[in-house]
Amino acid sequence: MLDVQLSELLGDAPEGAGEALDLVSGFDGALTHGFARLGEEPAEALAALAGAVAATPIGERTAEAVEKVTAGSISDDHLAALAGARAALFGAVHDALLGRLDAALGRTRLGWEQPAAGPDVAANLLAGCRGWLRELAIAGWRGVDDDLVTSSDQTIEALLAVPALRGLAVLLDGLAAELRASSPVGTLERLPARRWADLWTRALLLSQKGPWNGGAEQVSGRLLILGADVHEHATVVRVQVHAILEPAGGAPARLVRTSVAAAKVDTIAGPAVWRLLGGHPVLLSALAEHRSVDVTDMPLLAGGDLVWHDDRARAGEEADPFATARVGLAAAAAPPVAPLDRHPVRIAEPVLVEGYKIDGATLTLGGSSLALDLDRLPACGPLTPELVAASSACVGLLRWDGGRWLLQPLAVQATVKKKPVAAHNGDWALGPTDPKVVKAEAKAGDVVAVLRERAGRLLRK
Repeated sequence: MLDVQLSELLGDAPEGAGEALDLVSGFDGALTHGFARLGEEPAEALAALAGAVAATPIGERTAEAVEKVTAGSISDDHLAALAGARAALFGAVHDALLGRLDAALGRTRLGWEQPAAGPDVAANLLAGCRGWLRELAIAGWRGVDDDLVTSSDQTIEALLAVPALRGLAVLLDGLAAELRASSPVGTLERLPARRWADLWTRALLLSQKGPWNGGAEQVSGRLLILGADVHEHATVVRVQVHAILEPAGGAPARLVRTSVAAAKVDTIAGPAVWRLLGGHPVLLSALAEHRSVDVTDMPLLAGGDLVWHDDRARAGEEADPFATARVGLAAAAAPPVAPLDRHPVRIAEPVLVEGYKIDGATLTLGGSSLALDLDRLPACGPLTPELVAASSACVGLLRWDGGRWLLQPLAVQATVKKKPVAAHNGDWALGPTDPKVVKAEAKAGDVVAVLRERAGRLLRK
């Protein structure tokens, strides 16, 4: 439970965090204009980046990379060193913020253990990936055109065919899609330079040989769900479930996450998106009916992510997420953070908050105020800003975004018309329970079924 220690969390940013982020902004500015035409200011920004990591193990390589790039010699190794230095600065800010959060919550966090290097995977494809990212860095975002974006298509298609590289392929495909949608980039007044640089950095590092995500262990035990975070875009929906795993054999409880996703079109929205995830009936039932899940030999990645297999799961007894949070959150150990996930915007820690007051989009507790992230409330569940405003207890995710801490509600307990009400993002996983929503859906028809029928008809032709 988050209580008076909220004041410790909401103090000034960790020392040096602002300076580190300014150095990253300088690098991002240089990347925007392109390394082929470095002026005095971008060259100084790269030199400052090298100076910031000079005392670290990558200091010498970064300094050499800045010298070569400034002189016009741009190789894959030089860009990898610069990407590593940028990621290291974000990692330092991430660690400082997460350390403060763990201290405020009294949360224990497991340490990262570097796994052994695995076999080489499609080295030629990774080289092709690095080549396209190199061309982006040389041209800069302002120099991107349709030909440069299109030149990635063949590499992305080949990467998608290799299961171990599918994550990298999706990342590259997303970056290419954003660049294509923004074309001609040179005419835009403002660019999402930080976001594009984040994607470029992650892709470049993932294209290097290395066990970035760590290994996996097989785990069995009881999964107690805390809440579901729904990420919905025009072409994909992903549900990330936060939970406490009680391992079989009596090992200490651990905080874990698991995700399921599906492709979609933009006409599928609201509660209908749950129908796309029908291949995971055990997980959806557990969300809708507030049940525990018994898992057997489920792969658990080193960073705390369960690789979901519905056939290795069985619905258990009823388990109220608020009771789970009150009893289990304090004792559950948090997972370590994988190297490439050490970025402030990726912080999303489950917490229980009670006894607060809400004014607009601000929660006040113990004399401290915390902003609410209401923009992340999904349209496929019953949680609304009005319910959040009427609530007295909340299971949510603490995030860091835009230089401040935010609380994203996943579930609330509220009083509506003098009656206690509980609402969770996953309540409609088996279909909406609100009569008004059910009526509206019946009137609109089953969009998913119609699209599947039309797709089947086209395939038959």
